[in-house]
Amino acid sequence: MRYSKLVLASTSAYRRLLLERFQLPFETARPDVDETPLPNEMPPDTANRLAVEKARAVAVRHPDALVIGSDQVAALNGEIFGKPGTVAAAIGQLQRMRGATVIFHTAVAVVNARTGQVRCENVPTRVKFRELSDDEIVRYVDKERPLDCAGSAKSEALGITLLDSLSGDDPTALVGLPLIALSRMLRAEGLLLP
Repeated sequence: MRYSKLVLASTSAYRRLLLERFQLPFETARPDVDETPLPNEMPPDTANRLAVEKARAVAVRHPDALVIGSDQVAALNGEIFGKPGTVAAAIGQLQRMRGATVIFHTAVAVVNARTGQVRCENVPTRVKFRELSDDEIVRYVDKERPLDCAGSAKSEALGITLLDSLSGDDPTALVGLPLIALSRMLRAEGLLLP
């Protein structure tokens, strides 16, 4: 075996719940990475870079681990929408996205701390938002408080009501951890799934 444990470089409850689907023992660790996009960085590049940085940051503290990092960036016409953090920012994001198609770039990285091997994949999801009224947006933000997710909409919960459609290769990507890509990477590292 080329690692002693599996570590999710995230404190996200959403990612933890998704990874639990694999029925593998794992730990979680906070990556402590600055998530600010670099100047002129394209949205998928931001997601990829941050997923790898998160995994590497945790790998330093877990030198025998296989570390999973993930990041999601929502983009509309090249503009990046990260985690809003405040109610006002969430409302503003949703107002700008209403009626538009937003691409959610979700990157997942696996770093084998023992061998130094880095794997990364980006799984985009196209999300078409309904024409939302200001009242609908405010009601949604008040009920769901989507302050900790890129693009201010939780598709796995009430946020699904904000959408007209979505399309992508992996339904778990939009929630924050693309399990199809991740299972491929973990198998490449020798894990038996299933």
